[in-house]
Amino acid sequence: MGIGGSAMAALAAMLQEKGFQVSGSDQALYPPMSDFLALKGIQVKEGFSPGNLEWNPDLVVVGNALSRGNQELEALLDSRIPYRSFPEVLRSWFLEGKRSLVAAGTHGKTTTASLLAWILLQTGQDPSFLVGGIPRDLEAGYRIGKGDFFVVEGDEYDTAFFDKRPKFVHYLPWIVTLGPVEYDHADIYASMEEMLRAYKMLLRVLPRNGRLVLNLEDPQAKTLAREAPCRVVGCGLAQEAEWRADKIRVKEGRTLFRVLHGGIPVGECDWGLPGRHNVMNGLLALGAAWEAGVEAQQGLQAMRSFNGVKRRLEFLGEIRGVRVYDDFAHHPTAVKAGLGALRDLYPKSRLWAIFEPRSNSMCRRFFQEELPGAFSHADRVILAGIHRAESIPVGQRLDPVEVVKAINKTGSRAWYLPEVEEIVDLVAKESRAGDVVCIMSNGGFGGIQQLLLQALGGSCSVSEKTREITRAAGKRVF
Repeated sequence: MGIGGSAMAALAAMLQEKGFQVSGSDQALYPPMSDFLALKGIQVKEGFSPGNLEWNPDLVVVGNALSRGNQELEALLDSRIPYRSFPEVLRSWFLEGKRSLVAAGTHGKTTTASLLAWILLQTGQDPSFLVGGIPRDLEAGYRIGKGDFFVVEGDEYDTAFFDKRPKFVHYLPWIVTLGPVEYDHADIYASMEEMLRAYKMLLRVLPRNGRLVLNLEDPQAKTLAREAPCRVVGCGLAQEAEWRADKIRVKEGRTLFRVLHGGIPVGECDWGLPGRHNVMNGLLALGAAWEAGVEAQQGLQAMRSFNGVKRRLEFLGEIRGVRVYDDFAHHPTAVKAGLGALRDLYPKSRLWAIFEPRSNSMCRRFFQEELPGAFSHADRVILAGIHRAESIPVGQRLDPVEVVKAINKTGSRAWYLPEVEEIVDLVAKESRAGDVVCIMSNGGFGGIQQLLLQALGGSCSVSEKTREITRAAGKRVF
């Protein structure tokens, strides 16, 4: 139940690979996971219904998005069919007997875990892994290997409706990489202190012979390191870092930097991942790989060939001179980092940011004051409608009109356009050769990626409605 999530879809494929008959249900799915499940031949029923259980499965894996009141979940509880959470199944059937390497933190988990898995794979370790995305270099976001290591993306979100502990405490960590830690998941954590308690739970289950590899540039991560009962490995830009990067620069659309270990140069990395945040992700993966036994030179060589993860500043194409990127950012810090990386790549281009407030935290007022500054690198900003706005009381809901007004006061131009069609029409009309467009959402966003590419290519026309909106600068355009 809830098979459309990236990790749940990967787990479904892993169970199928073990020989189980697998099917699933969810609300409307979107690429890339809808394509992935179709490719695997896993039957998916759209919408939750008691009828989805009529085949009487031996076990139901319940995703953490489901809560009491869901009709399929209620039918499951009435039926007495056995059920487990995603982390329970992952631990019992895949992690036990392996050395678990867990990538944690508010930002960079998917990229760090994917890169670590790639390094282990390229250096002959035959690892297993499960990440919340699809690495561009690999066929899927999971692999069942024969080696000792299992790399897993460690999510701080709660486990299931019946287990409110964070997912990552189930993952039997031996090595933990810890990226930046910021407040998120306002729907389950009432405060930063509550969320930090979740991370402390993770570090307290590290064994004494384990490792914590952390981002020294982040103050919360450094504070949390005091909870570690094991060796701590620091990564960063300062001299104190055991794994350090310097001489960071951008050249011909690529990021170059030197890697040092214990103050001794290992070599230079030249890769296509933009932004200093990805440099830090790279150091975390290198540090963890070293602790797992990979030589520094071998790790760096593998790292150079890594091409990132789909929907993480993924280049979709260039049409009529307009470059289009897709990104998963759904937190102000991630938005600013992604746009800053594109600004470094294209310092003279006009940069568009198209943002959908979709996560539980982003849809609320918690980031109301912080969000306008996240778009400081963009010249043009479009805020889409809030996802499922009706589920949030007005007084607690993000006010996109006020965000747009605040952005316009900075000299950038911003719009609030609730409908995808309006956004596509406006960008197709107003963009010009040399522009860079970044679409940012942690959901399907109404298929805007393909709609925009089609519109830029001339296969759909700019609607008169949007022309009128642009000329009138009415309620939703400022």
